[in-house]
Amino acid sequence: MLTPTLEKLLILQDRDSKRLSLEAQLKAVPNDVAAVEKKIAGEKAAIDDARAEMMALEAKKKLLETEIGSAETKLSKYKTQQVQVRKNDEFQALGLEIEHTEAAIAALEEQELEVMYAIDEAKKKFAGAEAVLKGNIAGHEGRIRTLRERETNLSVELKAMQAEVAAARTPIEEPALRLYDRIAARQQPVCVALRGDKCGGCHLKVSSEVESAVRGKGDGSLVTCDQCGRIVWRDVS
Repeated sequence: MLTPTLEKLLILQDRDSKRLSLEAQLKAVPNDVAAVEKKIAGEKAAIDDARAEMMALEAKKKLLETEIGSAETKLSKYKTQQVQVRKNDEFQALGLEIEHTEAAIAALEEQELEVMYAIDEAKKKFAGAEAVLKGNIAGHEGRIRTLRERETNLSVELKAMQAEVAAARTPIEEPALRLYDRIAARQQPVCVALRGDKCGGCHLKVSSEVESAVRGKGDGSLVTCDQCGRIVWRDVS
């Protein structure tokens, strides 16, 4: 049968257990938020990468346009010179330059077509990816809002539970409270049932003296496990 002091300690332990749970949950929120923010950063980076790929293709297209324009200017110059020359060897030399330049222009235009096709594909890919990624980001942001709301609620619950813990400590006599606090500082739970001859905390066999004291053959003071130091009592359920 539980003594009045042990009953009070069990009530305190219950409140403390809830307080510790709330503290652990509250402590986990910033890490959970950071994990979601990391996911958001990853989604945004993927959007930026897709955009950068598209912009690189656009830049390549402009470069090709510049090279084609330069080659066409050179071609026009060669054709003008060819009309003006009188010597056959000069005419033929310019003819070769014209052929080489026309071939170069054709190759550049082929590259330009390939890039334009790649740009169209990249735009389609980017549009689809952007929609999906932005949807993911919106979901992650919603998760962060939920976590922040949870953080606020947990803070309120913790404050209330701290008040309950304080109230549960008030009726307990100082020696018992000191013992409880000393044990609680290193391990939880503090008060455990003795089942058979084994401690419900460390699950090791207690001494016959401890078992006898728990059975009510001692002086009625709190009994501690001689293995782990927890407060023990006889579970008769």
